[in-house]
Amino acid sequence: MPNRFCLTTALVPLLAIAACSDGANDGQGGEPDPATEQALNDQIMVDPDLANQNEGNAALTGGTDQSIPPENMTPAAIQDARDQAFALVGGSDGLKDLPEAQNVEGNRTEAEMLTATTRAAAFAGNTNCVENAKYSASWAANLPTVFPVYPRGSTKEAAGTNMGGCSLRTVTFLSPVPLEEVLAFYFSRATTAGYSTQHVVQDGDNVLSGTKGKASYVIYGRQLPSGLTEVDLITSGH
Repeated sequence: MPNRFCLTTALVPLLAIAACSDGANDGQGGEPDPATEQALNDQIMVDPDLANQNEGNAALTGGTDQSIPPENMTPAAIQDARDQAFALVGGSDGLKDLPEAQNVEGNRTEAEMLTATTRAAAFAGNTNCVENAKYSASWAANLPTVFPVYPRGSTKEAAGTNMGGCSLRTVTFLSPVPLEEVLAFYFSRATTAGYSTQHVVQDGDNVLSGTKGKASYVIYGRQLPSGLTEVDLITSGH
């Protein structure tokens, strides 16, 4: 798969990390976190059209302003998502303030604004892992325990692989919770787990990324015209 997503040199030190670890047995980030399982509570959903479409085309589709079920956009549903997110960071006091983002110059072309799986090729620096990735809703429930789909998130695309020593996960999801709150959740989870963090803004996307040993993550977030938050979540290693 050609590398068509280019970040500026300001991001290269963090993102040029191999998605293939040295271990022959790459898992999903350890035993499932009961709090994570409860927060997800079988509420992950996948667009059936996307799930059934040709995988080759799925990797090349641009971000679209798809909707989520109306019942998941009510004030009660949004507050429930927040409450579940608080539970995953040890309460509302455990939600850390998101650091101010640094601006990164340089715009991406329309061809470069692809979905999470294609972004993963640039992030991972190893196209074999990306080529081995398979599309399935199950990958959204098999993320590292530190980085679950935000509670009540509606999954648009999910892919991953453990083949050939790879440990790669890519998920794109929607949430009615504001972008800053969603990113603060991941910032809190990452720093509490000992990951480094960097927060930048490039061409309208908020990019949160970091590493811990051979494990790494990158999160691209944006507010859609509909008001929904769209997130591309990519993890590699463990």
